[in-house]
Amino acid sequence: MKRNALISPVVKWVGGKRQLLPAINKQLPKKYNYYCEPFLGGGAVLFNIQPKKAIVNDLNSELMNVYEVIKFNVDELILDLNKHENESDYFYKMRELDRDKKRYNELSNVEKASRILYLNKTCFNGLFRVNNAGEFNTPFGRYKNPNIINEETLRAVNAYFNNVEIIFYNEDYQIVRESLKKNSFVYLDPPYDPVSDTSSFTGYNKGGFNREEQIRLKNFCDELNDNGIKFLLSNSATDFIKKLYKEDYDYQIVKAKRSINSVSSKRGQIDEILVKNYEN
Repeated sequence: MKRNALISPVVKWVGGKRQLLPAINKQLPKKYNYYCEPFLGGGAVLFNIQPKKAIVNDLNSELMNVYEVIKFNVDELILDLNKHENESDYFYKMRELDRDKKRYNELSNVEKASRILYLNKTCFNGLFRVNNAGEFNTPFGRYKNPNIINEETLRAVNAYFNNVEIIFYNEDYQIVRESLKKNSFVYLDPPYDPVSDTSSFTGYNKGGFNREEQIRLKNFCDELNDNGIKFLLSNSATDFIKKLYKEDYDYQIVKAKRSINSVSSKRGQIDEILVKNYEN
């Protein structure tokens, strides 16, 4: 299947990998039959590689619903996206829907996906963020002409999903282990270890990903390695992460531009780490 340049992320995602794609592409293994991404997020790597056989997972149920709706109901989704208004009062009305669980649960899967795409395209800095109750809480972005519908990309992603073998999960990342075969390649993009006490951002899903979780993930990588499964992991290049992996795996430090800080002067390049258990 020829790579389609129109297949690209449909949501803006904190920690999205577009900036890191050139470095990731250089580290990809030459041969594998099955691709797996346990922390899918915005899917930049999946949509860049466009594998023919894939297993993808994310703990964020709203996000995974978006992908399933794109695969199975893209026409209805595009139609529903047309109803949204780029206006503050309307934005907050849509944002508040998840505060009333009974009313929210009455929405169809298409309406839920349409709501999230709309909020993502019109909220401040395109920042997908929820509070501890799992409620979307990013403010209105006041953009003049946000690309709310983006029909061309939605249809390209729909065609891709329906022309390959792809399995969607909405579970803890370890669930994918049950489906992996020997000739699989796993790309891991977990919530990053914070570079400072004030820089942590795990708000795209209620709960968090602390250092105990980072250690659990390292153990998962060891399990993959012990079973002959190739993996590539990206994370922030903190001393903690480097120490966690350096005894067992090769890694390299790369530069990536990050722009989630609300203060533009504090946005810029940071060190990230790519860890792998194979030779290219």
